[in-house]
Amino acid sequence: MADITEEQFTQEVTAFLESNSKLRADKPAKADEQKVVWGEGEDDIGLFEDVDRAEEQVELAKAKAWRGKRAAAGLAWITGPKAYGGRELPATYDRIYASLEAKYETPDMGFFGIGLGMVAPTLLAHGTDHAKDLYLQKMHSGEIVGCQLFSEPGAGSDLASLQCKAERDGDEWVLNGQKVWTSGAHYSDIGEIICRTNPDLPKHKGLTGFMVDMKAPGVEVRPLRQMTGGAAFNEVFFTDVRVPDHHRLGDVNEGWGVAITTLMNERASIGGGMGGGMGVANTARLIEMLRHFGLADDLLFRNELANIYINFQVAKYTNQRAADKMKAGATPGPEMSIGKMALTKNLVMVNNFVAKVLGPRLTADTGEWGTYSWGNLLLGTPAMRIAGGSDEVMRNIVGERVLGLPKDPGIDSKTPFRELKVGTQKSS
Repeated sequence: MADITEEQFTQEVTAFLESNSKLRADKPAKADEQKVVWGEGEDDIGLFEDVDRAEEQVELAKAKAWRGKRAAAGLAWITGPKAYGGRELPATYDRIYASLEAKYETPDMGFFGIGLGMVAPTLLAHGTDHAKDLYLQKMHSGEIVGCQLFSEPGAGSDLASLQCKAERDGDEWVLNGQKVWTSGAHYSDIGEIICRTNPDLPKHKGLTGFMVDMKAPGVEVRPLRQMTGGAAFNEVFFTDVRVPDHHRLGDVNEGWGVAITTLMNERASIGGGMGGGMGVANTARLIEMLRHFGLADDLLFRNELANIYINFQVAKYTNQRAADKMKAGATPGPEMSIGKMALTKNLVMVNNFVAKVLGPRLTADTGEWGTYSWGNLLLGTPAMRIAGGSDEVMRNIVGERVLGLPKDPGIDSKTPFRELKVGTQKSS
């Protein structure tokens, strides 16, 4: 039972926010008076933005400072264990804080999304006491930022094929290999990495998870330029990087279970991010767009916008149910893949809608309100079909593990494709 009532907690949070921030200005009704900055929002730093890395460091410093203030007030990890700086309050208190903070002007917290949404829960579930003591409180207070090091050039959706290796040397492990598509690696302090520790075992076996210091000797981070113009992703190279054994996650050669924990949290985090219409794809912006271009009374556009809004709300409530289960102590399950697919679908719907409304204004930078700025979203959305697991993988997970449908038939890897094709034709 909570040692503070919801009313008392609301008063505590309100006092904190009033002392450290200011209320957001109400948005005018007319688009030509609108104060919204396109690209502003908690989910906008990263995939969809062309952010200069020097500017990014300034925003990161602001975000860290804000989380530091929250930590000092006991509001950094409201539902977390007290041993790691948490308050051990119910999930409802977390929602109270989020709803109150949304009314105030605060820095972008997107820098911490991966670390707190994916890495920290995995560390809490599988880490050693030493690693948890060392990192969990600092991650939630904003002192350090975490990233996820899973994908490789030859191991994306088929993660179990990864080849980055870790070899034991006494009380340490020596890491060598490459990871790719690592969001935020360039500003991260620690990373969760899955390596192959026994190449003689089947591919889902012989994997082990670790927490790795991203500033350690032998770690090289190189930016990957996207077609949006931004460079939120990176490729990371490990050359004889030493990791102490007390930074290991779970048992040796049991890293697949560690990876699944992270992936389920990842899909929950990604799916919950904008599936409900937050960030740059906010429906309020779409409504103002229709008003600005004189289309607010067009029945076809109104119908399409209503459909987008309904899908956002369905995703929002579905994600909320899953989030409540997780905050109550349940482990994220395969149903979180639904949230990931809903996010992708919703963003595609927004893209199609925006393209119809703007037409050529989408690609011609006329300086007009709410036009060209949507280009980054449209260019970035295709990546969401892959990020956190491709659409095809998500459908298989939902079909097989949620709906109980039979698995896809396996391939005969021992028979040449030409012979297999000829044999199939003959049998038909």
